[in-house]
Amino acid sequence: MSRDVVVELLAPDEWQRLRSIRLEALTDSGHAFGGTFEAESAEDESTWRLKFEKNDFLIASVNGKDAAMLYIEILNGDFGATCWIGGCWSNPKFRGKGLMRALFTYIDRQDKDWKIQGLGVFTDNFSAIAAYEKLGFVKMGDDTASTRQPGKFFQRMIRKSVV
Repeated sequence: MSRDVVVELLAPDEWQRLRSIRLEALTDSGHAFGGTFEAESAEDESTWRLKFEKNDFLIASVNGKDAAMLYIEILNGDFGATCWIGGCWSNPKFRGKGLMRALFTYIDRQDKDWKIQGLGVFTDNFSAIAAYEKLGFVKMGDDTASTRQPGKFFQRMIRKSVV
């Protein structure tokens, strides 16, 4: 069976596709995100479309099945970041297949201001931290208290695109 990974930048008219994979992510790994399934599943079409005004959304698919996602927000961030990566998730059935690598290779190849990526990851999410380190992210600064999940801390990580 072919394992061809296709990465796509979603358009606002693909909001239902984004909603579907985001809700799948929240169902599987809600502990890893600031948002909740309950809140985001109640959002209407206009709310989902508004997300595209602030962020770009990438989806990686395997044989036509949406299997991983992330969003990119343009900003002038800490430690020189030109964008913020959020909502990183891959379907457990497809983990270890290079989906995140494919998403970041796509980011590296774009002529956009995505060259220095920052992200935040909960300090107890050891598997995600290890995956980000394999992609070239390094920890920067001190751990920060989460405002969305009191009692938890996140660490910031930075990666520079491979050109």
